Formats: sequence, structure tokens, C-alpha cells
Amino acid sequence: MPVEEVCDSVSAEDDANTGLDVPFLLEECVKEKVPWKEVLKRKVGKKCSCSHARVKALLVDSIPIIKWLPRYHFKDWIIGDAMSGLIVAILLVPQSIAYSLLAEQDPIYGLYTSFFASIIYALLGTSRHISVGMFGVLCLLVGQVVDRELTLAGYTSDTNQTIMGNLDNSTGLICDRSCYAIMVGATLTFTAGVYQVLMGLLQVGFVSVFLSDSLLSGFATGASLTILTSQMKYFLGLHLPRVQGWGSLIKTWICLLKNLGHTNICDLITSVVCLLVLVPTKELNNRFKAKLKAPIPFELFVVIAATLASHFGKFKETYDSAVAGNIPTGFMPPQLPNWSLIPNIAVDAFSIAIVGFAITVSLSEMFAKKHGYMVDPNQEMYAIGFCNIIPSFFRCFTTSAALTKTLVKESTGCQTQVSGLVTALVLLLVLLVIAPLFYSLQKCVLAVIIVVNLRGALQKFVDIPKMWRANRVDTIIWLVTMSTSALVNTELGLLVGVLVSAFCVLGRTQSAQVHQLGQAGDREIFEDIGFYKGLQTQPGVAVFRYEAPIYYANQTLFKKSLYRSVGLDPLKEKARRRKLEKQRNQKQGGEDLKQEMDVSTDVYLLQHTSLHALVIDCSPVLFLDTAGVNALKEVCKDYKELGVNVFLAQCNISVIDSLRRGGYYDPKKGIKEIKFHTVGDAISYAQSSKSKNGDCDTVV
Repeated sequence: MPVEEVCDSVSAEDDANTGLDVPFLLEECVKEKVPWKEVLKRKVGKKCSCSHARVKALLVDSIPIIKWLPRYHFKDWIIGDAMSGLIVAILLVPQSIAYSLLAEQDPIYGLYTSFFASIIYALLGTSRHISVGMFGVLCLLVGQVVDRELTLAGYTSDTNQTIMGNLDNSTGLICDRSCYAIMVGATLTFTAGVYQVLMGLLQVGFVSVFLSDSLLSGFATGASLTILTSQMKYFLGLHLPRVQGWGSLIKTWICLLKNLGHTNICDLITSVVCLLVLVPTKELNNRFKAKLKAPIPFELFVVIAATLASHFGKFKETYDSAVAGNIPTGFMPPQLPNWSLIPNIAVDAFSIAIVGFAITVSLSEMFAKKHGYMVDPNQEMYAIGFCNIIPSFFRCFTTSAALTKTLVKESTGCQTQVSGLVTALVLLLVLLVIAPLFYSLQKCVLAVIIVVNLRGALQKFVDIPKMWRANRVDTIIWLVTMSTSALVNTELGLLVGVLVSAFCVLGRTQSAQVHQLGQAGDREIFEDIGFYKGLQTQPGVAVFRYEAPIYYANQTLFKKSLYRSVGLDPLKEKARRRKLEKQRNQKQGGEDLKQEMDVSTDVYLLQHTSLHALVIDCSPVLFLDTAGVNALKEVCKDYKELGVNVFLAQCNISVIDSLRRGGYYDPKKGIKEIKFHTVGDAISYAQSSKSKNGDCDTVV
């Protein structure tokens, strides 16, 4: 898309007389300009219209189960859904109790959380396969906030001490440590859910695309290291407070090493035995998962065996082992969040909301693509938001999709979220009858279950060389995010990962280079002459391609890269000429200097007599901003002064529009608009308009 400027204005009809090739033109559609007020009125009217069909569609979109449940193929799907729901529930029982420990909550609240989340997501979710419930990273984030607020409120130990002035807002009774912990957790969960629903209302489900797989994987791995560190005190049977602040992982290990002498031998032996049982059996499940119809629930077997051993061996009384304690049956009456806590945990809730949503959407889209159906990211935002808001009134804590249980769910025949309802029924049975039987279960066993389930994230370290060979930028993002999450701060790791990803994208546009192109025979194929052999260049015409947008951040680099590739920097050439001219004017008898300048100019002419036109292939240029348009103007102006015409080819519609609005074309100054849809057209036009360096007629 070049512009032609002629000293004596030349009309389009003159092109035929001068022998210029007329480029192929496409007639543009005339777009009707609709006033913004009219557009806004239409959108508001569409959104706010009220009719029977509109209400029905809104109800179906908001509660997807209404749409798919009447079409449920009972005979074909019920067995797979029932089996997968049962298996997931069996796995959830020990994991829910274990992850309650990670979130600084009593075991019963983990069972509550899994129960309510399974029902609500089955009603509101759009994925057929994901399992919503406990997720280690979120439990860690919740636990960190809960422990911080407990410390600020004056609860300095793990004992159920009470402090005057901390009142339960529903009963008015003095609140002990356990009560205050669940109050903080429920308020945090409520706030995170509100964030997620608000984001759904604002239709910002697209934010998930900014959290790349490498970023999420690095964040999960870094958080897994923190989780592993936080569970070591239970492995060793040590009663240590959770370390807060930046560098908590290193501080925790230092504290553990200092207190090794106080290790509880009973807990240590139990931890080692459970590890020796669970790690090999988990590997067996993975190795034979193709042959097994369902994974063997070794975790449940270990929990049952450990509970029986602790009960009959009287580990608590004899060896002072920490146990799960009393787990009540039934449900507690709902209570409102503690509104006064929201200002303290608002920022933490936002990061938890983003992580929970990103994990849920990533998994739902992954399994939807695998099984050939669609999910709605905004509806997923609503679903996971209400999975947090509603259960928060029943003392639950934050949930999201979980990869391990989702894989189990899929592999055991899951077809729809009816399996989630089956899971909820089994958990209801546990809550009403079985839960108190876990009274004697040692906390070290729960810690082992948590750590064993971190294997997938921790195994990413083995894949680092493979990741580096595949994509170094993604590996750097992974390493930075993982290191920051583990060594500095978990929430900060997510922010740093997003910033590093953004800077990597920006850096790629900064590192883009201009490539000289050659033609493959007579075909309309132009590629980098440094990459392919046998490409031909056109006499007198140089063709270059810039493989990045041209905008304020890289417009200077674009010009430098172009001048370097062409081999002629107009700015340096003009500066050299001005310097010689100044020296000639300052000295008397300037004939020698004038002769020197003429010789220098002759050298320039000898080097560049064949170059009379420069074609820039703009097909990779996605957009231009004002700085980008000005950069192209400067390139054209600089080369015009040296007698080199500049042409733009294969510009997309966005670039064309930016050039027009940026004043690249100006008919009042004799600059007219000519479009080149191919590089070949631009070369033909350039060759037909060939002129000597310094001629008056110049095309830019």
C-alpha cells in the first residue's frame, strides 16, 4: 500500500501514459455508520427485553441442568455416572478430612465443602466431567489467611483458647480458636465467591486466557513445595506455629531443623509406614489404570487401618499423637459471614477467586475439547462463584475443580454431572453416620495423604529439560513463577508470573527482526533469503518483512532494524552530508572539500545505484498505533530524500484504517492511496516507476 508524491501533480490517468503498472484494486464495501447512541440503545433493549421466551432462555442458561437433565439417557449413562460418583466419593472422604488440616479447619468442614460443591456445580456447571471440591493450592491460600487472622486476633497456639471480645455474630457467644478459624475461612470464601459472580456478570470470563499453562503449572508447583513444607511438622509430630510473611518456606525449614529433637517417634513411624504403602500403590494404580475399571482406593484403606491402629493402640493417650478429634454428625445452622473481616481479607480473596476460576475453566475446557462439547467460561464463573457463596453460610471454604479427581471421574465412565449428585449422596451418608468413627485418626496420616497427592506437581521438576528444549520462554515463566511462589510468597508468585508472561510477549515484539525476502521462481512466494536456498531477488527492488506489530514500544527498533537490513541508514547519510557541507562553508578555498564531498557522494551512488525501491511486506503487522504510523512516515520521508521509493504491501484492514486515520495518505499534498494486495504487484509497480537517485518524482 504505497503513496505517490510528484512535484508536478500527476493524475491517475497519467499512469497509463508514463508506463506505470496499475495495481489490482478491490472495491471496498461502504459501511453504514450507526451512531453510538443507537448501538447502545439496541444492546440495552436486547438485554432488558422481557418475554416468555427471554425468561425461559435466561433460566436455562443460568441453570444448565434444566437443559440437559430431561435429555438424560438413563439406561446408557446411569451405570457410568453411579460408578464414577461412588469412586470419587470414596476418594473424597480421606482427602476432604486431610485438606481441612491444610486450610486450618476442623475435619467436618472439609466434608461439608465437598458435599455442597458437588451439588451446586451439578446444577450450575457446563462441564460434564470435572469434579469440584478440595484443591491443595486453594486450601493452602485459605490456611495462610486463616492463620494470619488468628495471630492478629491473639490466638497464638493450636489450643482452643478463647478471647473475650471475639464474638460469634450469629449467636453472640464467645468464639474459641476453632470457631474463629472457620469464621475467617467462611468469610474469605464468601468474598471470593462474590468476586467470581461479579466477574461473571461483567462477562470477563476471557481473563482465563491470560493465565498460560506454564504460569499455572509453575504456580501449582511452587505452592506444592509450600504445602509439602507446611505438612512436615505433622510428619514429625511437632507442635509449631505456621510461619507467616515472605520467605515462609525457608523460615519453616529452619524452624523444623531447630526442633528435630522434639520429634514424636510414634508419628514419625506412622508417617513412614503410610508413605511406604501409599507411594507404591499409587504407582500401581497409574501403571494399570488402563486395565482397572476403577482405581483401588488405597487411601481409604490406609485411613481405616491407621484409625483402627490408633484407637486400639491408644496412640493419643500413650504417645501424645495429634488426632483428628471429635467429628460431629449432621449439619450446623447457617450463619452470616463476619462483615468486619472483609476489609482485611479482600485482597487475598481476589487472588483466590482468580486462581479458583482459572483452574476450573482450564480443566473444563480441556475435557470439553477431548470429548467434543462446549463449555461457557462466564457460566463457569457463576458456577464456581456460587459453589463458594452458598456453602460459605454453612462454614465451608473455597473450592475449585481438581485434576486428580476429574481424571478418576472420567476414567470410571462419567457421562454427566449426575455423578456429582451421586458423590454428594455418599458424602451425606458419611456426614450423618460415619464421620465420628475417624476420631482417632492421626494428623500425620492426613499429612501423608496430602503430600502423596502432590506427586504430579512435584514431578514437573523432572520435565524441566524437556520443557527447555520445547520452549525456553515458557520454561523461564515456569521457573520464575515457581520460585517466587515457593521462596517468596504464594500470592505474589501468581502476580509475578502474570507480569513475566506479559513482559515475555512484549519482549518478543521487541526482538522481532526485519528479514529480506526473495522470490521462489515465478511463483507468488516470498520468503527469507537467509532461511531458504535458491530464492531470487529483484533488480533494483529490495523486499523486507517485519514480523511484529509496529507500535510505541518497538517503533524505534523497527526503523533501526530496517536501516541495518537495507544497508543504508538515511539519518547517518544525511548527517555525514551536513557535516561536509558545514566544513566546506567554514573554510576558504573550499574546492578541495567540495571535491571530497563529490567523491563521497559518488561512492554512495556506486554502492546503491541499483536500489531505487523498497517494498515492505506488512502481512505479519497485526496493528499500528500513532507511533507506528509516524515511524512509517519517517521511513518514507528519509528514503525519499535519497531517491528510494517505499511501498507497503499486503496490509490488513486494521493497518489500512490506521494509516488513513494517522494521515499517512494526504490527497491535499498530492499523496494518493494505492493498495498492493500482493508483494508481486508492488514489485511490478516499483520496476515500472524506476527513477534515478535524486529525480523529482518520488513514490513513498
